[in-house]
Amino acid sequence: MNPLEKLALKLSLTKAEISLVSILLGFLLLGGILKGIRSAEEVDLLVKKAETARYDEKEVDSLIALANVQQATVKEDVLQESESEHDDASPEQRTEGHRSSGKKVFNGTIAFNKASSRELQKIPGIGPVMAERLIAFRKTKGGKVQQFQEFLEVKGIGKKKLESLKKYFILD
Repeated sequence: MNPLEKLALKLSLTKAEISLVSILLGFLLLGGILKGIRSAEEVDLLVKKAETARYDEKEVDSLIALANVQQATVKEDVLQESESEHDDASPEQRTEGHRSSGKKVFNGTIAFNKASSRELQKIPGIGPVMAERLIAFRKTKGGKVQQFQEFLEVKGIGKKKLESLKKYFILD
């Protein structure tokens, strides 16, 4: 007696029923294998698309252009600061080459909702990074900040820094 006949006796099935169940199980197994192969091919295709998109020339060029613009802005700021230091210095200080203590001296107020990055950087305690954070924060608020307490949401601004910023900002 072959194994197929033994299985038919144990399960109380005919040979035809056993053959049909075996064929159906074979198709099920084949379908699972094909689905696995297709999903592996789809994953591979998606990975290739993601890598291609990551290194898209237009995007890389735009990032390089953005970095060049920021670098040029920093150079302009440095040149303007050095010129203003020389303009503010007395003739004796210019000839002797003395520099100021390097601390920012700003007296006045700035309308925060309209201020540029350069204007924000004139305020003591605000550098290029903090100025960009403040501008990004302002954009998330729809271009208008209503209360000073909202500044606490900005990374790097705590209660002490907020108190010092209140002296320089006008929220209009």
